[in-house]
Amino acid sequence: MRSLFAKTLLWFLATTAIAMTGVIITTALTFSASEPRGPFGTLLNLQVEEARQAYQTNGRAGLSAVIAKIQRIAQVQVVFTDSQGTDLLTGQPRPELLRRPTRSRWRLPFPFTTRRPIIARQDTSKQYWLFLIDQRRPLTFFFLQPQHLWIIGLVTLLCYAFAYHLTSPVRRLRSVLERFGQGDLSARAAINRKDELGQLATSFNQMADRIQTLLAAERRLLLDISHELRSPLARLGVAVELARSGEDRDHMLDRIQKEADRLNELVAELIQVTRVEGDPSMQRGEIVPLDELLADIVYDSLLEAKAKDCTLLLKAPVAVRLSGDEELIRRAVENVIRNAIRYAPNGTPIDIELKKSGEMAEICVRDYGPGVPAEALPRIFDPFYRVDSDRNRGSGGVGLGLAIARRSVELHKGKLTARNANPGLLVAIELPLAPESRKVEQKTATPVSAA
Repeated sequence: MRSLFAKTLLWFLATTAIAMTGVIITTALTFSASEPRGPFGTLLNLQVEEARQAYQTNGRAGLSAVIAKIQRIAQVQVVFTDSQGTDLLTGQPRPELLRRPTRSRWRLPFPFTTRRPIIARQDTSKQYWLFLIDQRRPLTFFFLQPQHLWIIGLVTLLCYAFAYHLTSPVRRLRSVLERFGQGDLSARAAINRKDELGQLATSFNQMADRIQTLLAAERRLLLDISHELRSPLARLGVAVELARSGEDRDHMLDRIQKEADRLNELVAELIQVTRVEGDPSMQRGEIVPLDELLADIVYDSLLEAKAKDCTLLLKAPVAVRLSGDEELIRRAVENVIRNAIRYAPNGTPIDIELKKSGEMAEICVRDYGPGVPAEALPRIFDPFYRVDSDRNRGSGGVGLGLAIARRSVELHKGKLTARNANPGLLVAIELPLAPESRKVEQKTATPVSAA
């Protein structure tokens, strides 16, 4: 038998049957007529003594009244005999009754036989016997009452309900596992219980989410690599052919170097995206001084800003401490700032502001460029999305910077948003403060020029 439901049901039915049988046997032994100290045995002792006293006092008339009363109450035939088995009320010999008590002394309280149940009790003087004969049914299953059948049916129903309640979540989880194993990565177990089976379903869903995330990241990485490497590799091939022809070799070598650098940057960013989407447990938890980190990033970005004659204006009046992975946070902020530099018009400023907002730290980066069309704003954080592909390729980007920034911020339970500032685009990074972060005295705003 391989069905858990059948095993559970039969196990509980067997346990219930054994328990009920034990209760019935114990009750039968307790109330057995052969047990003189039991309740039924005590009652029989009183009846046989009452019958003896009535017979000895009033003869057959007194005995007849007592026997009639017992028969009316117990609904059984009553025979009162002397020690030789003669019925003292009718005078008929009943020797067969004397043989039953001796022969059935060691029988079970409910022997399996077709004979009528006969209960015998001898008085204290050993001169008389009282016999109770049930004419309604044989002794086979004499112990089984109609109420027992109702109880058995109810217990069977309860066992069935319990077995179904216990095993139905397992069957549903097996169905979900089969779907998941066949490639349906969206299959999830319904969580409607708080017990161990509900915890099992929760653990499976967490595992499925993790596997789906990893496989999706792997597939996206392969698609992105196959898509993004095609163009620079093609340009490299053309540049190599032109370099071999000897025409403007220096220019072609510079072109090859440029495409090689672009490929190197692309691979580094793809690896960074995969790391962010890969294993969150690998994230380091350290205290990050965000104001100092922001100043370092701005300093590192001065060369790029200088190339476009832009001015980076940093306003960081508060000391801010975060808990997280410093490298991921650096990568996120750096990508946002470099994206602003890339699209800022020549000679324009870029505003960078750090402030606290409740339990969150907020970094706002604004350029004064053309901004982004309203319909494109929700998608600028998608990998490889470009508002204008020609403009983005001309600026050297591959559409991964803001995607990396968003995933890094979300990994730290933060939020990355963008809106048009008219003119320009304002990108806001919100990150939760470290629990031990405290207010410090205000710092002055410092413009950092790239000129």
